[in-house]
Amino acid sequence: MTAAIDAKLAELGLTLPEAAAPVAAYVPAVEAGGLLHISGQLPFKDGAVMTGRLGEDRDLAYGVEAAQRCGLMLVAQIRKALDGDLSRVERIVKLGVFVNSAASFADQPKVANGASELMQALFGEPGRHARSAVGVPVLPLNAAVEVDAIVAIRTR
Repeated sequence: MTAAIDAKLAELGLTLPEAAAPVAAYVPAVEAGGLLHISGQLPFKDGAVMTGRLGEDRDLAYGVEAAQRCGLMLVAQIRKALDGDLSRVERIVKLGVFVNSAASFADQPKVANGASELMQALFGEPGRHARSAVGVPVLPLNAAVEVDAIVAIRTR
């Protein structure tokens, strides 16, 4: 599966980033009971966090791209936590998507599709997942979007 995901990324013109180090007192991933819990990931582009508030200084397209980049970082964290073996992924169970948005912005689900559609493109049917998409007034480092995940994995 790892080679297939690498091929799909190349087909989509995307590159998996290096898994980001935590910015506070937490770990990027915890494996428990056949589930891999991935901490919230921020959107990185050209080495910098994509910042701003949707509906204020950023538009929907920017938010969708930011969510997709969070999704790429999620996959990078999953890969690192599984020692490079993405074939252990059984299903993307749930994504939690947090959108830095103005009170008048109501397209959080559309923003979240950036991450959701990436998971489906990379993992196929096992990439279809439950999801929450919520608007928040601010995110760490003024990120535009943050996404966390729960992933079902095969135990060793």
